[in-house]
Parts: sequence; structure tokens; C-alpha cells
Amino acid sequence: MNTKRPTPIRGPARPTASSETVRANMKKQKRKDTKCELAVRRQLHRSGVRFRVDFRPLPDQLFRVDVGWKGRKVAVFIDGCFWHGCPEHGSLPKSNSNWWAAKLDGNRARDRRADSALRTAGWTVLRFWEHENPESVAKVIVATLRSGQPTKSASPSQTY
Repeated sequence: MNTKRPTPIRGPARPTASSETVRANMKKQKRKDTKCELAVRRQLHRSGVRFRVDFRPLPDQLFRVDVGWKGRKVAVFIDGCFWHGCPEHGSLPKSNSNWWAAKLDGNRARDRRADSALRTAGWTVLRFWEHENPESVAKVIVATLRSGQPTKSASPSQTY
């Protein structure tokens, strides 16, 4: 069995932080179990829905889903406004702005590649912004799981 892991796509070298405070804040950023993810997961649990958290749905890919169901092939991503370029709340830092622009563009491109790979493999992909109401997000997820098909509102207004 070939267990070779795919090579990650890397962007330009990371610049030095503009201050020690910025550096400390960036190191604190969570990759999983963010406040918005936990809020959605609590709502799902209250609805009686059980799920897997932070797993690789496709063994030949490096990305991980925030919440998902392997048997039902449903993947949920709860994207942070800054890291994924929310049109309402996303912003570009003034320091190292060229690097950050490339970094955030790369994040969005990676999101599109993940969505495409999952859909090609027969998965339903749901993406939500961190600022969306957790109860509303959970309702869309539950409706999608119950119907077996994506609902109209299951395609959040994420524009890349």
C-alpha cells in the first residue's frame, strides 16, 4: 500500500512579525476548536446529531474538515473571516500587506481545491463564515443530513 503523503503547497516565506505583540497573537490562533466551531457543535449536539471533528476525509489530501460525516459524505467548514477573506469582515493588515494578500489568496485557492476534491469524490460541502448565527448554521446542516441532499440555503454566501 502506498502511504506517501501529498506534498503541501507552500507560499512565499513568512516575514518577520511587525512587533512581539503581533507575533504572540498570531501564535495563539487556533486551528481547531474555535469559538464559532464549538458554538455550532453545541447546537448540533442539542439537536441529537453526532459527528466527527477535525479529520481528513480523503486520505490522499492534506486538508481537514471542521465537522463531518464520513458515511454520509458531508463536510462542514466554518471559515474565519480574516483567514478566508470574508467580504463583510475580512481585512488586510497594513504591515507586510503584499505577503498577507498572497497568503489570504492562497487560503481561498486552497479552499476551492478542497471543495473541488470533495465534490469530485461525491461529498456534499457546506461552508459557513464564523460570524453566521450558530443556530442557523446548525439548522442548515441538520436539514442537509436529513434530506441526504444539499439544501438551497446550504450554500452560504461565500464569494471568492
